[in-house]
Amino acid sequence: MVTPASGGPEMNSPVLEVERVTRSFGPVRAVDGVSFDVRRGEVLGLCGHNGAGKSTIVKMLSGLFRPDSGRILLEGKELHLESPRQAQAEGIALVDQELSLVPALTVSDNLLLGNFDASFFQKRSEDFRRARSLLDAVGLTYVHPATPLEELSIGQRQLIEIARALGRKARLFLLDEPTATLSSIDIDHVFAAIRRLTAAGHGVVYVSHRLDEVLHLTDRVTVVRDGKLVGTRDTKDITGKDLVTMMLGRHEEPPLRAKAMAAQGNATLTVRDLTVGSGVQDIAFTARAGLVYALAGQVGSGATEVIRAISGLAPDARGSVTLDGKRIPLGSIRAATRAGIVLVPGDRKGEGLFLGQKVENNLTATSLSRYSRFCVLDIAGLKKSARRLAGICGVDPRRLSDAVRDLSGGNQQKVLIGRSLERQDTKVLLFDEPTRGVDVGGRADIHRLIRSVADGGAIVLFTSTELPEILHLADVVIALRGGRIVSIRERERIDSHELLADMTHAAVQEDALG
Repeated sequence: MVTPASGGPEMNSPVLEVERVTRSFGPVRAVDGVSFDVRRGEVLGLCGHNGAGKSTIVKMLSGLFRPDSGRILLEGKELHLESPRQAQAEGIALVDQELSLVPALTVSDNLLLGNFDASFFQKRSEDFRRARSLLDAVGLTYVHPATPLEELSIGQRQLIEIARALGRKARLFLLDEPTATLSSIDIDHVFAAIRRLTAAGHGVVYVSHRLDEVLHLTDRVTVVRDGKLVGTRDTKDITGKDLVTMMLGRHEEPPLRAKAMAAQGNATLTVRDLTVGSGVQDIAFTARAGLVYALAGQVGSGATEVIRAISGLAPDARGSVTLDGKRIPLGSIRAATRAGIVLVPGDRKGEGLFLGQKVENNLTATSLSRYSRFCVLDIAGLKKSARRLAGICGVDPRRLSDAVRDLSGGNQQKVLIGRSLERQDTKVLLFDEPTRGVDVGGRADIHRLIRSVADGGAIVLFTSTELPEILHLADVVIALRGGRIVSIRERERIDSHELLADMTHAAVQEDALG
């Protein structure tokens, strides 16, 4: 069920007009006089490199931030948004990568939560009917409305979030990285739902760092760089290379290469017979210092479970993990940390960052004990350390006093990585989807950071669902599917078509380790 847009304006007429909007945070002008429009029945891609201003624009359109100047018009009516609730009442629906669902409720309850046109006293059967229609609209035909949300996968929950937005009488849909956690099958369902929206006359703003999605889905693309408008182009008239150049002002970086073998360290991480719960079985591989290893697989492949087990976060893990010949007790974060194993989690907001705290506090959060003497903190020392880490990870030092929640997703991820680099005795760095929700410019910066860590002599493992990232960054690719290793390939032996088959539908190879 997708409700047609309200009658009146014709298709292709502007549903949204943004006129010279500006927004600053202290001395930093995040958005500087940006203008664009969104037409009824079209998908407009909003692209830009890390910190370009995309997130700030979306937050202004959704009522989270107020512009310092400029105008926002919805179907000709100037809006003065004070809150997300007001934006929703005006007909603007936001779906972003941070889920706002309630796991303890059923699918039906979550779908109707916030849809204020539903009567509180409606019969349960009517609730289910409406929920069923919304589920069908996003391809979840196999999910029953009475299913507890907590039983669904992350990808399915993202589709529920989109379905809930479909149930509101919105005229404009803001989709901010909606596919960041989805499998390829779920992404197809999302695209189908978006096409239903545009066919009904709605306007869609689509924000994604996945440029192939932008080129495939959108009608036009608006690019911002350093807070300013670069331009708006018809998607059919540009290539991926054109888009990257507009976003970065430079061409895409070539694949990163490891330093010479002689520069690699002797440290080794050995995983044998690793099993996590009932979903991950018999994982075995060896990783050497100086190389970057990708644990490549679709959502649900088991890659995340593997690195969380190595970091001590899986109490139900069995098998063995040894570092330089010394066995690390499984299920113990303390033991893993003492051994020099550090995890950069995939859920940076839920597990990694203190969103209300300053950037400098987040960078030094794990080093307070080293700057404490007789219960008194060395504030000057902490600030010096924060400035050093900001320089390493590429965070603007002028933003050290800002709340980390005010940074873009890419800069938030840099803060999280910067904190992981504070320790001098780290031997193994584990990254769970290190560039999830990060645009192309931020991704390049993070890739260089990860490569520099390996070049410094650490063992680096990262998980990823994205083939281009894997091919760009990894020296060795460990492909997983269904909780098992399918293949292990060094860079010189990687064939993109074979790797994609391994990650999706090829048969499990019993001799993956050779």
